[in-house]
Formats: sequence, C-alpha cells, structure tokens
Amino acid sequence: MVSLNFPTYQFRFKNSENKISIFDRIRKKFVTLTPEEWVRQHTVAYLIHEKKYPQSLINVEKLILLNGRRKRYDIVVFNSDGSIHLIVECKANSIPITQSVFDQIAQYNLELNANYLMITNGLHHFYCQMRYNEQTYHFLNDIPEYSNV
Repeated sequence: MVSLNFPTYQFRFKNSENKISIFDRIRKKFVTLTPEEWVRQHTVAYLIHEKKYPQSLINVEKLILLNGRRKRYDIVVFNSDGSIHLIVECKANSIPITQSVFDQIAQYNLELNANYLMITNGLHHFYCQMRYNEQTYHFLNDIPEYSNV
C-alpha cells in the first residue's frame, strides 16, 4: 500500500485465498485491505494515538438512513453523553477531495449533527468545526485532542 500523510503505525495483516486483510481494532475483525480501508485504519490510529480519543467512543462503518436511503459512514467519534463529536469521511488516496465529498459528509451531518467534520484521502486532510447557531462551519488546521473536548 502507498505511504500516507500520517505517522507510521503498526497494523496486523493476514493473507487468505490471495486476499490481504487488515485487522480493524474497532470492529475487532479482519477486513479486506482496500485503498479506502488503508486510509480508514490510519485515521483510526491517528485519532487514538495522536488525538487521544478513547477507542470505546469510536465507531466504524455503520449504517444510517438518509432520506430513506441506506448509507454507511466511515468513522464517528461519540462524546461521553452519546452525542456525536466527529464524523470522518475517508476516501482512497487516488480520489481527490472535491465539493462532492464535502456534500457527502454534509448530508451525513444533517442526520448526525456532529461538532466536527474531517475529510481525508490519506494525503490531504480537511477539518471543520460546525457552528450551528450561526448556520456555518469554520475550517481548522486540525481537530482538538480528546482532553480539549
């Protein structure tokens, strides 16, 4: 897999029937290693190791209903009260971050009402803080560490 714009992390892999899988510490199982999954696993490691988010508050690849359509978010980090702190949209490193990617996470956030949004393709990362009372968002250089939440 390609090198990403994240610190170096250690991952568990397995090869079965000529398919490489990576262990997902959140789902507690091996999942097929795709370019998007490579980005997702790096992002989870980044949230845990660099931003100190508790693993127990992170959720990966869950189904949500948007306007009656089934969608899956990539990563959600919850607050201790069950509200949503952060939504992360992961793309493969070959997928450029375009307006349609921002539109996708904005659609998810209509349902989830997160405090922060993160979009990454592993090479480029974008962070936003939602300002619901002003009906705007503010781009950030990074998301806050868990202790600063």
